Amino acid sequence: MERRQVIIIGTGPAGLTAAIYAARADLKPLIMEGHEPGGQLTLTTEVENFPGFENGVMGPELMMGMKKQAARFNAEFLSVMCTDVDLSKRPFKVTASNGTTYEADSVIISTGASAKWLGLPKEKELTGRGVSTCATCDGFFYRDKIVHVVGGGDTAMEDATFITKFAKKVYIIHRKDTLRASKPMQERAFKNPKIEFLWDSTVTEIHSNESGVNGITVENLKTGAKQNRETDGLFYAIGHQPNTGFLKGQITLDEHGFIKTHSGPETNIPGVFACGDVQDSYYRQAITAAGSGCQAAIKAERFLEGH
Repeated sequence: MERRQVIIIGTGPAGLTAAIYAARADLKPLIMEGHEPGGQLTLTTEVENFPGFENGVMGPELMMGMKKQAARFNAEFLSVMCTDVDLSKRPFKVTASNGTTYEADSVIISTGASAKWLGLPKEKELTGRGVSTCATCDGFFYRDKIVHVVGGGDTAMEDATFITKFAKKVYIIHRKDTLRASKPMQERAFKNPKIEFLWDSTVTEIHSNESGVNGITVENLKTGAKQNRETDGLFYAIGHQPNTGFLKGQITLDEHGFIKTHSGPETNIPGVFACGDVQDSYYRQAITAAGSGCQAAIKAERFLEGH
């Protein structure tokens, strides 16, 4: 069984930054790219808030640049998913979807979190062209436009409020007639003159043209009435699901399924580190993910030095 000093599970800004740092430290990391190589940024178009790119950079281009940078320092990439891990003792065992099991002296988990979708036709196809799951990433592009936000929790209220900095009107679509959001978040949204609520409603269809989203169909769940609404953007704020199922209870998770970390990227298992959205339900930004990937690689290097 092949043994590695460090195996990185998952890519994206966190995993790829960890790969760069681990490779430069001559740890010869093995990276399992996962079901979405490059992470959620590969689904976006222009990224304007990643430092160093004055005129922005395309998400896939940014991720490919990070991958090439890690490969330059002899990081090894496998186009596989991690299907199983045994973290009960060192060396840890990590099994790939090609059936191969590796031993690892340390493991960095950067499998991210997947946005929850409504399950509508074309929604993923239109990501970056009017459909978004990240208000802080994409809100800027909707200056003086009409936007609809789906959700009723804190994230939806926060996203809608943030987008009002740019959009001329924001509609919040919620399946019920009461919100799940905390009272302060509710009050902030209710008092915002740019925000209007569509209660007891859900989106049943997304309309588009060659430029992207130009409308939606909204159904009232109590009356069954449907209406076509003009919109420039549809934001999903119904939560994220951390990709931690393969861990099978071996690592401590919080109540939402995110990996609990302390002292930066450390988990409850010495030698196992977590970075990026799989352990961050708050910031969920490319730059914070990259920073945590750096932390994970440095901590892994120091752990290996001590063991």
